[in-house]
Amino acid sequence: MSPDDDAGGARRPEDFVQSVGRALRILETVSESPALPVKAIARRCRLNLSTTYHLVRTLAYEGYLVRLPDGRYVVGNEVARRFHALMDSLDRPPASTDVLRALVDHTRLSAYLGTVSGASVIVAECVEGPRSPYLEDFETGLEVAAHATALGKALLASMPRRERRQLLRQHEMCPFTARTRVDPGELDHELDSYPRDGVVIEHGEFRDEVACAATLVPSEGTTTRWALVVSVRGMSLPAGLDTELKLAARHLAASVPSHLA
Repeated sequence: MSPDDDAGGARRPEDFVQSVGRALRILETVSESPALPVKAIARRCRLNLSTTYHLVRTLAYEGYLVRLPDGRYVVGNEVARRFHALMDSLDRPPASTDVLRALVDHTRLSAYLGTVSGASVIVAECVEGPRSPYLEDFETGLEVAAHATALGKALLASMPRRERRQLLRQHEMCPFTARTRVDPGELDHELDSYPRDGVVIEHGEFRDEVACAATLVPSEGTTTRWALVVSVRGMSLPAGLDTELKLAARHLAASVPSHLA
C-alpha cells in the first residue's frame, strides 16, 4: 500500500486531496509521538522533506502544531478545540453525567455513554468504576469498533439492516480477539436477534477476559441514538446488572428535553 492509500481500507474518493491526507497523517504522527523534529516527521510519514516543511509550517500557522524552541513540534491547542467542538455537537442528554455516576455508584463498574456520529460509534462520556478494567479505547471522544463491542452492537441493532451494513462497509471488521465475529452475515443474524429494549452482552470479543453489557436509551422520535454500556473484568456479569442498566437508560431518556425529540 502506498503512503497515500487509506489505512482503514475504505475506497479512496476520486477527488481525494493528497495534501489534506498528508497533513492529517502528520497530525496523527505528532499526536502519537510528541516533540518530533521535521526530519523525523518526514521519515515516519514517508514524505519528502520539503513537502513536510510546507505542511508543518501551515499546520503551525493554523494552530494545530506548535514549534518548540529546539525546533521540535507538538500538537497545538486547535486540536483540543476541535475535540471540545465535537463533544458539544453530540448534544448529550443534560443528565448524562449524573446518570453515569449513579450507575457507577450502584454497580461499582465503569459506565459509558455512546452514540453514532457520522459513520463512527463514538464514546460521548465515561465514568470509571473500581471493579472494571481500564479500557484505553473507551476514553471520551474516541471511536470504538462497532462490530466487536456491546456499545456498537446495541447501536447497530437499532438500525435497519441496510443502514447498518452501510456503516460497517466503511470500517474493517478486524478480529480483536479469537472471539470477535467478523463475518457480516453472522453479525447480522446476531443483531437481528436482539429485542430493541433488551441488553446486548459481549463476552471477550473486544478484549480478552472482559465482558460488556449495553442497552439503548429509549427514544420517542429522537434522531440521535444513544446507548449505555458497562464493562466487567472477567467473562461473567453480576446478577441484576441488566436491571440496573435499563433503569439508568430510562432515567437518561427522561432527562432529554423536548427540543431534542
